[in-house]
Amino acid sequence: MYTDSHTHLYLDAFEADREQMIQRALDAGVTRMLLPNIDSTSMEPMFSLAERFPDHCFPMMGLHPTSVKEDYIEELGCVEAALKRKDIIAIGETGIDLYWDKTFLKEQEEVFATQIRWAMELDLPLVIHARDSFQEIFSILDKDGGPKLRGVFHSFTGGPDELERALSYNFMIGINGIVTFKNSNLSEVVRAIPTNRLLLETDSPFLAPVPYRGKRNESSYLVETAEKAAEIYNLTKEEVAMITSSNAEQLFRLKPQNES
Repeated sequence: MYTDSHTHLYLDAFEADREQMIQRALDAGVTRMLLPNIDSTSMEPMFSLAERFPDHCFPMMGLHPTSVKEDYIEELGCVEAALKRKDIIAIGETGIDLYWDKTFLKEQEEVFATQIRWAMELDLPLVIHARDSFQEIFSILDKDGGPKLRGVFHSFTGGPDELERALSYNFMIGINGIVTFKNSNLSEVVRAIPTNRLLLETDSPFLAPVPYRGKRNESSYLVETAEKAAEIYNLTKEEVAMITSSNAEQLFRLKPQNES
């Protein structure tokens, strides 16, 4: 049984076939799908999905860095209010994204630092989005983090140096369909991730793995990433499923799948 540790199944991309898509995931053995929030507009559909599938979909709460604009104070207020819910399993996704726009870098840094503080205060894991921003992320973690902070660098695409630095924090590393791309150099980097620090994710509907690259991604495609991880680590697909699901249970404090 697999755990998709990062998937946006509540987005409009799944409007036409959401229930069938979730059933395909369950049929493929992907029995838990963890839902990172984006901003105030995604909260209602995300919570609605988690309430419809409480045994399979688990909500996080955070403000995505690409949603940090002029109204970021108001957006943070929406996040903070939602953190009163008992079903939140993590703070996220949060971080810094300098790929699309550098206009609001200072605001992104402030929002990230605020969510680090909330993660430590609430004893929740932090789900980090780091795109073209590892040095900025590390600098803020050094300044605002602490020994009790835990979490995951989701959709990891760094090199060996970034991996070594990321592992120096109390964090896991999430990999997805990018590792299956022929032009990706991630395999050697992934090989250096200790198996007890590895998580699998899809980041659906984005980043579909080979052979679905370029199409809409979905949680059932997690199996392709698992097969690539099994090849890299010289393990069976079943061993990868067991290891990464156990890691997710530990990080997000999920009930083990064999418990009703």
